[in-house]
Amino acid sequence: MFDKILVANRGEIALRVIRAAREMGIQTVAVHSTADTDAMHVRMADESVCIGPPPGTDSYLSIPSIIAACEVTGAQAIHPGYGFLSENANFVQIVEDHGLTFIGPTAEHIRVMGDKITAKDTMKALGVPCVPGSEGGIADVDAAKALCNDVGYPVIVKATAGGGGRGMKVAQSAADIERAFLTARSEAKAAFGNDEVYIEKYLTTPRHIEIQVFGDGKGRAVHLGERDCSLQRRHQKVFEEAPGPGISDEERDRIGKICADAVAKIDYAGAGTIEFLYEKGEFYFIEMNTRLQVEHPVTEAIFGVDLVQEQIRVAEGLPMSFTQDDLVINGHAIEVRINAEKLPEFSPRPGRITQFHAPGGLGVRMDSALYDGYTIPPYYDSLIGKLIVHGKDRQSALSRLNRALGELIVDGVDTTVPLFHALLQEPDIQTGAYNIHWLEHWLETHLRD
Repeated sequence: MFDKILVANRGEIALRVIRAAREMGIQTVAVHSTADTDAMHVRMADESVCIGPPPGTDSYLSIPSIIAACEVTGAQAIHPGYGFLSENANFVQIVEDHGLTFIGPTAEHIRVMGDKITAKDTMKALGVPCVPGSEGGIADVDAAKALCNDVGYPVIVKATAGGGGRGMKVAQSAADIERAFLTARSEAKAAFGNDEVYIEKYLTTPRHIEIQVFGDGKGRAVHLGERDCSLQRRHQKVFEEAPGPGISDEERDRIGKICADAVAKIDYAGAGTIEFLYEKGEFYFIEMNTRLQVEHPVTEAIFGVDLVQEQIRVAEGLPMSFTQDDLVINGHAIEVRINAEKLPEFSPRPGRITQFHAPGGLGVRMDSALYDGYTIPPYYDSLIGKLIVHGKDRQSALSRLNRALGELIVDGVDTTVPLFHALLQEPDIQTGAYNIHWLEHWLETHLRD
């Protein structure tokens, strides 16, 4: 059993890990930049270590500083949260080389799934359905045109090392492919230092469905159903729910078993999420995230499990605390991401919180590191909280979300809360009749100056 773990992150996810560890009787070490000296995760941890100045490259991404913090505090393991170093295979290898435990999958699994082409090839070999497209990187415009003639338009050009919507361009017809190809390559080079791109068939009205999987690293794995994350802006999720509207029990069982079997075959350890585009009853693999997802609380709500504690258990070499037969869906859960941003342009708005009140009551959870008087620094992601609700069914969850949003108070900065008040009035949101393009189209007409 670990006596002490270091949390290599900040904000609400660092606080989330600290709480899970404390319930297990494990001490925690918080690391922080000089900008986060007064952050809640620093206050809540048993110990804290300042690891550098505000820029992430000099603090939260500084591998030597994080390893040194483990050594001076005696921490035996590192939980990466999400973002920062959570999917950095080199970091995992260095952690293990120093005799420490990384609470997550192996460096090799992170490396394989971090490359979009390798991940797709791996998943295809494991029996996971994939979007039609190139078998690897596309060398030049002529090769792109030839492939698109076979696959058919529209297509999407994607950076091999991409993420967050960067290095992604859609070509609706043959007239668009050269521009899309060259622009995607240019963006990929600038963002990731790697201009390799690949091409996939572009589905016109898909939903974004992801399957939560969990493995013990010893050939056993389960799935914890799906989450629908289709409401997105510029490929960034804003609203997530589980189970997915319109997904049948038969579809869930079928794709869930495929995913669980796939990660079991490769001895995957810990939490992972296999993401799909879903259209007309078919699932098409797009990527696997080898870490805890921002939206993991909705899965925890409907299954009554603690995924962070389960990550820690598996990292300690213990068996999973549940089997597939134990995992029975109970009700419906929704999460909305609260960002410190000004509408309608969604521009970051850091600043001092003059008043904060978290909603409460039955079935309401607020994951946030805010408090009265806290100053949101300008150096990091604008996510300041996640509001999660759980009800007996989707309609009760929507009603609970509406009530909880009315109770939430975040004064001193602009937030995206008004967006969710407006969305809950939309018939398509009430019925779940939306896809990954719905929010972008809605924003074009509803949040103009």
